[in-house]
Amino acid sequence: MRIIVQKFGGTSVATQDKRLLAIEHIKDAVKDGYHVVVVVSAMGRKGDPYATDTLLGLLDSAEHCAKREKDLLMSCGEIISAVVFSSLLTEKGYDNCVLTGAQAGILTNDDHSNAQIITVTPDRILKELEEGKVVIVAGFQGAAGNGDITTLGRGGSDTTATALGVALNAEVVDIFTDVDGIMTADPRIVDDAKKLRTVTYAEICNLAYSGAKVIHPRSVEIAMQKNIPVRVRSTMSKDPGTLIISQAENDRMEPRSFKDQVLTGITQTANITQLKVDCAPTGGNQLKVFKAMADNQISVDFISVTPTGVAFTVSNEDVEKAVGVLLDLGFQPEVLSNCAKVSAVGAGIAGVPGVMATILEALTAEGIEVLQSADSHTTIWCLVREEDMVKAVRALHRKFKLHA
Repeated sequence: MRIIVQKFGGTSVATQDKRLLAIEHIKDAVKDGYHVVVVVSAMGRKGDPYATDTLLGLLDSAEHCAKREKDLLMSCGEIISAVVFSSLLTEKGYDNCVLTGAQAGILTNDDHSNAQIITVTPDRILKELEEGKVVIVAGFQGAAGNGDITTLGRGGSDTTATALGVALNAEVVDIFTDVDGIMTADPRIVDDAKKLRTVTYAEICNLAYSGAKVIHPRSVEIAMQKNIPVRVRSTMSKDPGTLIISQAENDRMEPRSFKDQVLTGITQTANITQLKVDCAPTGGNQLKVFKAMADNQISVDFISVTPTGVAFTVSNEDVEKAVGVLLDLGFQPEVLSNCAKVSAVGAGIAGVPGVMATILEALTAEGIEVLQSADSHTTIWCLVREEDMVKAVRALHRKFKLHA
């Protein structure tokens, strides 16, 4: 069977008109000879009747609800969405069936509210597809080994879609959203940001981890295991969107040149704080700092370790807790609030001299101070003051001619 997985996000199934647009994409896939598996998110966003955050709002106090029971509540939004979508699809003449995550064969661990998929056994899906049905799967959920319903955390429906794509050996996974694809920068910041025709798995993972919200990086990592192509598309158009593929395939489709394609995109993350701690060169104080952060469930980023100290960032919401932990250890941390991380991402960075010099040239010309930096083979991160974030993104986008 030629199988395609199509995932429709919350905004894509929020209203009858948008659900009808989603069904047009299913019609196109059927016409092209595909057997279609549809993954749906809960309808709409916070404030809409059956959105996940709205369902959580029914609790008098979420703190007094155990994670196991909370997962039962949160899984309802996708099930409601799937049944509503099924009814409309039936009305349009398409035989279909709805499966929960568990019925679709998604087995997870028992980490409620942030479960990890262990295996997918899609026998039931394949049986329904062989009978000519469109299979609609409730996203964001699975079941632990004891049968308890679990949810997959942020971006869970994207994860459901790519995990099913891998298990079914799908030709492609379509992630339908309210944007036309992946852009070279946030279009709310950069007016002339352009849509990328293709991007590699590694590049989109780095863009997503660095602030881009179009697709969850965990879902891309799953697709990468089996080289399943992923397309990020708009529900409201027939545009092919952005194709996410391997580096080798991307190089074949989009030959790179050093001059104009060193970078693929610029992204940003605001609301972070830099912490610096002076440490004696002996005594393992660096270890004490990071072990204490881990023990207190504080996520750290932008890590720099020297023989005499450490520097790292935490989200603004974790600052008070992190500073308290450091004070308890006897450290006097230096705190710099209102920071932002600006990330320059591109497979063309690897092994190319002068990229950091060009970044600094662009930022220096705008009077932007780089507070800290780090790099990998596909990404260079710069920590700047939050008041400089927008200016920095625009300066780098312009310097590397990403609008061209």
